[in-house]
Amino acid sequence: MNGEMSVEEMKKLEEMKKLIMKRILSKQAIERLGRIRVVKPDLAAQLELYLIQIYQSGKIKAEISDEQLKTILETLSSGKEFKILK
Repeated sequence: MNGEMSVEEMKKLEEMKKLIMKRILSKQAIERLGRIRVVKPDLAAQLELYLIQIYQSGKIKAEISDEQLKTILETLSSGKEFKILK
C-alpha cells in the first residue's frame, strides 16, 4: 500500500467517528459540534480527535453535556480568541 486511505476506509472511519460522537455527546453538544464544523472545520476535527482519544482511554464515564463541550473547546482553543454564540 502507498499509505493513503481508500475512499471506503475513509467512509468507515467517518461512520465510526459519528457513532462515537452519538454515544458520548448530548444532543445539544452534537448540534454545537455540527455548527463548529461549518465555521471552523480544523477545530472540529481537533475536538473530535481529542474526544475519541479520551473515549478510547476510558476517561468518559457519562455523556458529555453542551456545557462540558464548551469547557473542552475553551481548553483546546486557549491562546486564540474564540467566541461561542448560542
